Amino acid sequence: MWRNIASNAMTFLVVGVFLFGGLIIWAQKEYTSAGPLAQPICVEVPRGTNMTRVSENLAEQNAVSSAALFRMGADYAKKTQDLKAGSYLVPEGASMSEIVDIVTRGGASTCGTEVVYRIGVNAASVEVRELDPATGRYVELVKFDPEADEVPAEYTAVKAEGDTRFRILLAEGVTSWQVVNELGQIDVLEGTVDVPAEGSLAPDSYEVTVGATRASLIERMQSSQERILAEAWANRADNLPLNSPEEALILASIVEKETGVSSERPQVASVFINRLNTGMRLQTDPTVIYGITKGEGVLGRGLRQSELRGATPYNTYVIEGLPPTPIANPGRASIEAALNPAETDYIFFVADGTGGHSFAVTLDEHNRNVARWREIEAERANQ
Repeated sequence: MWRNIASNAMTFLVVGVFLFGGLIIWAQKEYTSAGPLAQPICVEVPRGTNMTRVSENLAEQNAVSSAALFRMGADYAKKTQDLKAGSYLVPEGASMSEIVDIVTRGGASTCGTEVVYRIGVNAASVEVRELDPATGRYVELVKFDPEADEVPAEYTAVKAEGDTRFRILLAEGVTSWQVVNELGQIDVLEGTVDVPAEGSLAPDSYEVTVGATRASLIERMQSSQERILAEAWANRADNLPLNSPEEALILASIVEKETGVSSERPQVASVFINRLNTGMRLQTDPTVIYGITKGEGVLGRGLRQSELRGATPYNTYVIEGLPPTPIANPGRASIEAALNPAETDYIFFVADGTGGHSFAVTLDEHNRNVARWREIEAERANQ
C-alpha cells in the first residue's frame, strides 16, 4: 500500500514538474512573442505611477494579453522599479518584453504633446503639436507668433502638463543675434546670455526641459558646430584657398545665404572657390547686407548703389577675399559644400526664377542669364 502511495506521489510530482516547466516555457514565449496591438499607441506613464497601473492601462488598450504576466516579466527582469515618467510610442505588435524596455529605459518622450519653438531667418513661431501614433505624423494644434500674437490658452495649458516636450528648431542661416533675441522670448528657459560669435551655432533641433538655461543651450549649439566643422575640415578637399577652419566657416555662411536649394550648395561654393583661386572679388550681396545690419534683423529692402560701393569690411564688391567673420550660422550641408565644392569652372551665377540659379563660366553667358532673369522679374511685376 505504502509502495503504491509513494509511486502515485512520485507520478504526481513528475507530472507537476513537467506542467510547471511547460507553464514557464509558455510564459517566456508569451512574454517575448509579438503582442496583440493592431496599430501603434501612445502610452502615458504619469510621474509617481507604478507597474500595476501601467500594465492595466496596456491591457485596456489591448497592447498586452495579460497584465499579470507583463508584471511578472518586468519583475523577473528586475525592471519593476525602473519606470520613467513620460509618453512613449508603442509600435504595432510590440512584445511585452519590448514594451517593458520602452517604459523603463528613460530618455525623451517619443509621443504625446510637443511645443516647438522655431527660430527662422525671417520670423519666429511657436507651434503646439501632437503625434498621431497611427500615422507617425504630428498634428498641429495651435501656432502663433510669440512677438505679435496673444499667447493662446492651448499653449498655456500644455506647458503646465508634466509630459509635454519642448523643442527648439534653429533654421540654417539665422544670425547669432537673432538666436539670442528669440531665446529671450521663450518662457520655459531661464537666465541671460551674451551674443556668441557669428557662425558658432549649429542649426539643428534641440530638446530642452523647463528651467534649462539659455547659456547651457548656447553651449550645446556651439559644441555641435565645433564638431561639425572639425569633421568637415578633416575631410576637406585638397588645394582649397582656405587657410583655416575659421575661413571655411566664413565661406560656408556665404553659401548658406546665397541659396536655399540644398543640391546647389556645392556649385555655389565652387563659384566662390574659383573666384578666390583667381583673385576675383566675391561680389556677393549677403555680405554687404550683413555689413549694414550687423546681423540684427532683416534689411527688408533692396541694396542701394551707394551701399554696393561703400567701403566696409563686409562689402565683397570692394574688399579682396573673404569678409572678417561669418555672416550667419551655416548648417552642416553648407560647411561640407565649402570644404568639398563641386569641380566646376563657374565664376558667375544669378537667380533663374525657380528658386535656384543659373551658373556661367564666361561673362557673356552670365549676361544672357541675367537678361533672362530680368525678363522673368518684369513678367511677374505685370501679373
